[in-house]
Amino acid sequence: MAEPHDQPKQIDTPQVGWWRRLHRWMRAHHMTLMTLPDTPHNIALGSAIGMFFGFTPLFTMKTLLAFLVTWLFRANKTAAVITVTLHDVLLPLVPAIFFWQYRLGMWALYHRVPERAGFRRVSLSAWMEWTTFLTVGRPILVGSLFFAVPAALIVYFGLRAVLIRARKRTDPPANSLP
Repeated sequence: MAEPHDQPKQIDTPQVGWWRRLHRWMRAHHMTLMTLPDTPHNIALGSAIGMFFGFTPLFTMKTLLAFLVTWLFRANKTAAVITVTLHDVLLPLVPAIFFWQYRLGMWALYHRVPERAGFRRVSLSAWMEWTTFLTVGRPILVGSLFFAVPAALIVYFGLRAVLIRARKRTDPPANSLP
């Protein structure tokens, strides 16, 4: 019979917190974007398209739409998919984002902002009907443009500048001799 001191010791490792896991995950995806074998323009454009579709309320189709539009523009598809996925970090804020998208969409479509959001009166089963899209979904979709367009522009120009600067540092200087 083995003595208790003969058994391998278990190392007490503290649980890694959710903030640290999120930070590692974001860093890994950032490094993936930085090392993609494509031009800074194509990577930044793919990321901008991914960010644009990340703000839309089309949950089941965001990644597919980002992939297809990126393919049409011949941008980096991997960057688009990564950015749509990174955008889901904002998932806890989605109710507040949808609330403001709804209000902005109502203002843009009907030139009025309701005192109370209209989607509070929609039952859970009604969300699966197309008519709900016309009453609630359309203002949210139009309102998402107020978030999506500026975010996509910031991502495009910011990421493109970061990629150009990072690649200048890592690329060897060109030989000036012919």
